[in-house]
Amino acid sequence: MSEFEFLRNVTIGQYLPTGSIIHRLDPRAKLLGFLALLAATMMVQGYTGAVIVLGLIVALTLVARIPLRFAMTTLRTAAPFLLVFAVLQLVVPVVPQGMTCSDVARVGFFGVSDCALYLVGLSTLRFVTLILLLGLLTYTTAVTEMAHGIEAGLRPLQAIGLPAHELSLVATIAIRFVPVLAEEIERLAKAQAARGADFGQGAGGVVTRVRRLLPLMVPLILISLRRAEDLALAMESRGYVGGKGRSHFVQLRARPADWMAVAVALIITLAVVRGPWQGLDAAIWTSIWS
Repeated sequence: MSEFEFLRNVTIGQYLPTGSIIHRLDPRAKLLGFLALLAATMMVQGYTGAVIVLGLIVALTLVARIPLRFAMTTLRTAAPFLLVFAVLQLVVPVVPQGMTCSDVARVGFFGVSDCALYLVGLSTLRFVTLILLLGLLTYTTAVTEMAHGIEAGLRPLQAIGLPAHELSLVATIAIRFVPVLAEEIERLAKAQAARGADFGQGAGGVVTRVRRLLPLMVPLILISLRRAEDLALAMESRGYVGGKGRSHFVQLRARPADWMAVAVALIITLAVVRGPWQGLDAAIWTSIWS
């Protein structure tokens, strides 16, 4: 029944209390470090810089005492989406800065250039890093801690009308619903399999399995809307009116180690973003395909 174990393959949103040094950091420091590393992942140019960021995330996962095999589980679920994204990038003619493109293969009017292959590999590497980074944040931060950290970080922006409490609540619910929706789609797949549906691997591999999962999307969306409505009614029945005038039982206090962690993340981000990775990769890539 491994084809039905969606919840086991979706690890984002699950908290693992291993008691590591990363777990003990202030949630605001973890969120700031996450944003810094997110910026580094999105802004880095070239394979060399992307591999450095990926290696850093893997190292932080090991420091947090998170089993690397468990952290990699979500990549299996994201593989079909990465495949679709890679195919779309192959047909979009984009020329990276400092590179000269040439066709590697051509069938009629459709051709694949070495620049397209370069961008597909780089984008896939970035997405893998983003998935591991988001997983690291949720593995080391409880849902309540994350809510307090987001609200405390956005609280200074309340002066310009930003609803800090509401935004933190939305982000927390979104992360919390990831494993809930995985459990729901697992239940739907088992129910439809009992009625004769086939969700096995099949001869078509990943593409065939994605096509077989498409009929689950409509009931999953309906269940999500129903759960959102039930949650809204439950909050209203308990008198929830937003963050205006609410007191805070939990008071976050940052330590020097927290600010040091944020400073290290910012320094790493600047070093990765300002590094000459794209020029180095362009020279290596050109020498390979020349």
